[in-house]
Amino acid sequence: MDIVTIEMEIPAEEQRNLFGMQDHYIKNIESEYQVDIINRGGTVKIKGEESKVHRVENIINQLLSLAQNGTEIEEQNVNYAISLGAEEKEGLLSEIDSDCICHTINGKPVKPKTLGQKKYVDAIRNNMIVFGLGPAGTGKTYLAMAMAITAFKREEVGRIILTRPAIEAGEKLGFLPGDLQSKVDPYLRPLYDALYQIMGAEAFTKNMEKGLIEVAPLAYMRGRTLDNAYIILDEAQNTTPAQMKMFLTRIGFGSKVVVTGDASQKDLAPDTKSGLDVAGKVLKDIDDIAFCELTSKDVVRHPLVQKIVKAYEVYEAKEERNKQYNGNRSSRNRKNISKRN
Repeated sequence: MDIVTIEMEIPAEEQRNLFGMQDHYIKNIESEYQVDIINRGGTVKIKGEESKVHRVENIINQLLSLAQNGTEIEEQNVNYAISLGAEEKEGLLSEIDSDCICHTINGKPVKPKTLGQKKYVDAIRNNMIVFGLGPAGTGKTYLAMAMAITAFKREEVGRIILTRPAIEAGEKLGFLPGDLQSKVDPYLRPLYDALYQIMGAEAFTKNMEKGLIEVAPLAYMRGRTLDNAYIILDEAQNTTPAQMKMFLTRIGFGSKVVVTGDASQKDLAPDTKSGLDVAGKVLKDIDDIAFCELTSKDVVRHPLVQKIVKAYEVYEAKEERNKQYNGNRSSRNRKNISKRN
């Protein structure tokens, strides 16, 4: 085991962004790779096992490239760079970061932040219908909204239609105060929030009044033909197979569709099939329809959210294995009883 030390020159103006508050990001890298990283006057020394030192050097170079391109380094960037380093995928972070979809009303660039998100965005560009599947926090809806608003501003489509099934998550619509619109608005709020952030409240309101942007429950789509529109169906795991078929057969000429959903967060009645699950089986081999699977690695919210999603994935996989084992054991017992009789 050879212990080596290498030096890197990092401009002082990049160090605060790269190292994080109180060197938090660098400490994360040190902990992950068991190396020592020492900063002295712009010269960064990395000491440790040779293979680990060179991997850390590559991670720091990737993060430095992002910083020099004007990206504000966040903990998610650091954690993802570490995970790419563990998989020996070098140079991907800069490639992902170079894909700027649009800017928010405050001028912040909207970009994919992981390889899974990059593939998702590319699939939306290259296919008429895209299913974005994955856990909470993977940017499924937000990136789809950014792509829709960009296409709308470039006049590639004439309007944006955003829809969700208004399914209660343990609560009943009838008990909420107000008329029908005020009852369903809470279910559509995440779509409004993304529109406000990317487009701005004033532009959103103006286009809403003109009928160029529509945010409505899925039930409102019945009987319509949606031409020249960018259509996003969110929370699609809460559709029934009939609703999903109804929605997909509304699509007209010049339209693009993104369907997002998380199969692990269904609010349907027990034993009710999800339209999202059925669509995956029925449509998987049709050209111009893409299915993008995002995972816990693509979570871009607080790092704790990624840990929560991963913990649930492990728990649910274990529960499924136990269920299959118990089912097989019950089947064997029935067969044995049948033979004895």
